[in-house]
Amino acid sequence: MAKVAVILSGCGYLDGTEIQEAVVSLLVLEQKGHSYQCFAPDILQKKVVNHLTGDEEKGAERNVLEESARIARGRVKPLSDLLVGEFDAILLPGGFGAAQNLSDFAELQEGCSVHPDLKRILLEFHEKKKPILATCIAPAVLAKVFAGKVKIKMTLGSDSANCELLEKMGMEAESKRVDEACFDEENRIYTTPCYMEPDNLLGLYKGIGIILEAI
Repeated sequence: MAKVAVILSGCGYLDGTEIQEAVVSLLVLEQKGHSYQCFAPDILQKKVVNHLTGDEEKGAERNVLEESARIARGRVKPLSDLLVGEFDAILLPGGFGAAQNLSDFAELQEGCSVHPDLKRILLEFHEKKKPILATCIAPAVLAKVFAGKVKIKMTLGSDSANCELLEKMGMEAESKRVDEACFDEENRIYTTPCYMEPDNLLGLYKGIGIILEAI
């Protein structure tokens, strides 16, 4: 079966990886007989958010790699150590960490930049025609990496503003519900909305299961 690189961006949906998306992804990978290794950049988070109040904790500092270890039970490696040749596919769970730590999409949207190691890795996966999977807000990271190179079918859910933003970034946006997915077979890129749609854990599980069929 496949060996999958899973890219985390911290711990907690407001400033890191969406925990439920990450855990469900790892569960479904195991259910399908695949193995995985988690990676995260060894950098400080852009901000730290109190997940009870939703308020930013001014002056607080957390390391993305260390926070990601909470989800991975310590079994996470620095993103810079990822060797594309050792993996069959790559998966990016969502959460605001994708838009703040893996990129600065949350601040700059289509004018954003992507962490250089992640950009290099994604381009190499695409060049080698290995599946690239992303959930929730993480497809926006892919949109920036491949903008001006290829036009990819992808989804950020059913919200028209998000669809328009993807189109503005040169992608082909598809409106999808939480339990649906978007397949770009030519580019081997597979996306599902997860919490870009209203809370629905069962629907999220189904959507992630769909994209993981692409491996």
